[in-house]
Amino acid sequence: MTAQDNNFENTFESGQTGLSDIAVRDALNKFGYNEIPEEHTNSLKGVLRRLWGPIPWILEMALILEIALGKLLQGSIIVVLLIFSAIIGELQERRARKALNFLKQNIQVRVRVVRNSKWQFLMAKKIVPQDYIHLKAGDIVPADCIVIKGALELDQSSVTGESASVSYNENENIYSGSVVRSGEALVKVAATGSSSYFGKTAELVKTASAPGHLEKILFSVVRYLAVIDLFLAAVLLISAIINGLALLPLLPFFIVLVIATVPISMPASFTVANALEARSLAKEGVLVTGLTALQEAASIQVLCVDKTGTLTENRPVLSEITALSTETENEVLRYAAACCDSSSLNPVDIAILKEIKNRNIQPLNRQEFMPFNPVNKFSQATVSDINKVQRIILGSPMVMEQYTSSPQRINEVYHRMAKTGNRVLAVAVLGEENTRICGLLSLADYPRKDAFQLVQTIKGMGVKIIMITGDTAMTAQAIGEDLAIGNRAGTLDQVLQSPMEYDSVANIYPEDKYQIIKSLQQKGLITAMTGDGMNDAPALKQAEIGIAVKDATDVAKASAKVILTQPGLSDIIKVIQGGMKVYRRMLTWTITKISRTIELSVLLTAGYILTEDFVIPLNLIVLVVVFNDLVTITLGTDRAAISQKIEQWDMKRILKISGIFALGWTTLGVTLIYLMQRKMNVPMQQIQTYMFLYLIFSAQLTIYCTRVKNAFWKFWPSRMVIAVTTGNIIISAILASAGILMQAVPLAHIVILFTISVMFTVLLDYLKILFYRRKS
Repeated sequence: MTAQDNNFENTFESGQTGLSDIAVRDALNKFGYNEIPEEHTNSLKGVLRRLWGPIPWILEMALILEIALGKLLQGSIIVVLLIFSAIIGELQERRARKALNFLKQNIQVRVRVVRNSKWQFLMAKKIVPQDYIHLKAGDIVPADCIVIKGALELDQSSVTGESASVSYNENENIYSGSVVRSGEALVKVAATGSSSYFGKTAELVKTASAPGHLEKILFSVVRYLAVIDLFLAAVLLISAIINGLALLPLLPFFIVLVIATVPISMPASFTVANALEARSLAKEGVLVTGLTALQEAASIQVLCVDKTGTLTENRPVLSEITALSTETENEVLRYAAACCDSSSLNPVDIAILKEIKNRNIQPLNRQEFMPFNPVNKFSQATVSDINKVQRIILGSPMVMEQYTSSPQRINEVYHRMAKTGNRVLAVAVLGEENTRICGLLSLADYPRKDAFQLVQTIKGMGVKIIMITGDTAMTAQAIGEDLAIGNRAGTLDQVLQSPMEYDSVANIYPEDKYQIIKSLQQKGLITAMTGDGMNDAPALKQAEIGIAVKDATDVAKASAKVILTQPGLSDIIKVIQGGMKVYRRMLTWTITKISRTIELSVLLTAGYILTEDFVIPLNLIVLVVVFNDLVTITLGTDRAAISQKIEQWDMKRILKISGIFALGWTTLGVTLIYLMQRKMNVPMQQIQTYMFLYLIFSAQLTIYCTRVKNAFWKFWPSRMVIAVTTGNIIISAILASAGILMQAVPLAHIVILFTISVMFTVLLDYLKILFYRRKS
């Protein structure tokens, strides 16, 4: 936007040119950029911080028990495990933070500033004290400023915590982080960055958010595993009492169960999976600022979408003018133009003003003007013509009827216009004695070329689309039919009662969108919402996946978790597919974690009952945990299959498929223990080595199976996952054959054990395929 395009900016004090390039350079050298320098945490502090929390506490309690029992070697192993997980977690968080910083650099508040006598858009970080900027409704105040000209109504809730709006006039101070609700003003920057009153800029990009459904579900997995561990511990305790075994030696066993169950690598794995997928989407023009949105995206059930500007081009063309009273078409158009803002980017205003220019109609002399307000749905102006002063309003016909009398023809003309799907506006002349609607305007806003295919693709994934519009029900029905969304248009009350029974909701005020989102969520539905305006912010923030479309206001972007940088909604498909990749990686983790934890716990219990000793000692258990966690972390980089339908977390189904692998591997493991101990007379220390290898082999091979629903060899993992799983198998074989940390066993026997494991993997994979086929 330039000064020539904006009437308000043209009224700026004559002779005021704004800062020169030299003055800006000097100010930047003195004050720096308008941003708060990020605190760079020390790596050592980051590692130490990870030793404090619920998960580390469990291992630390185990460490205290080991020391109390005099088992210093086992205690040292737990220390190594704690430090290992803390270092890996810190490294992965830094990697994720780097990806999030990449996103943040692409999501910055822009402001209108005058420099060298020219108005221009700049990133908020580049403004300096003494700059003059122009603020309008929907803007975020980017720094501490003084109002020079005009007046503003500010929402300071993000600054003061108070929700009530506050008015500011000339020569009053306003602070960064406030949101302009209404009004327009030229302000002068007083303080920036760290020097601002509240010590922050207005880049309200939230990179942290509350845990989503995925974390809650996966943490519930840990609870299930804990219950299984308690059951097995009780079984072992009863068995020991019946067989007259000493109970004190069982303490290390219980510690082993705890260590095997604790998901040490889970937080790091989640962070990596989400952050890397968000970075990948950013390179394609989709900015994800709330990482939980990615996790939820795979399970979207309802997408609430604005009609104007998302499904349609938002380039309305004035297609028809009908005079309803004594005025001519040109006079109706002239009245309508008086209620339009020539400096606005509102497409409706642009269409009307373009038509009055094409018809070469002289505009009315406007004395007062109030721009379009989405709350009351009309704009108004006071005009004078031949010594007569009139008040004109332009807006929704339904709203207009509350203020004016309606000619008998209005319903007939209105229905004819609305049935085409066009937006219909009424022009009214207000007077003390004769208040009337004098004409209707029909504006055609054509659907985007990709809208129909987009709707079909998203619906084909199993997502319900609800179109939200401020237009009438007839307009909503017409557009809904054209795009195959559906023609069931409801009122707000109807949709709040039964949202899934309607395809669109009409005559909506901006604040109603929040209620719609809440009603959907109260019915247990995962909901996405698109928006672009300041009044969309509450709904965008409430939705699991709030999506700010291209050219959305700064407030909408700040409230959303996903920001689209391309026109239309096509990139929502990328978000859903990105969520599916995250879902598939985390599902692999979940199934593998459940199956291998049950496998380990049952083998330890059954092995102790059969041999009266631990078939896997603590030091080897820790090694198994470390190897498995290395793979878990790399799952965030794995190739992931994209489903044709949205995914839902079905815990019963997950437990069943996990049970197939757990039961299979456990059965084979117990059989091997029985054969080696009772039939082959293998020494106990060598049994421990074989069981260590067996746990490593089965865990790595299970990952290959759980990644996909079909045969595992049809969709290979990423190179990183292949490298780590292969490395774990090779390193384990080398340690076992060389007798490092365990009793040495022949390499030939290791190869035989691995071959048996691979053959059993093929069998389990076949059972997995049968399970999925039966379920589908």
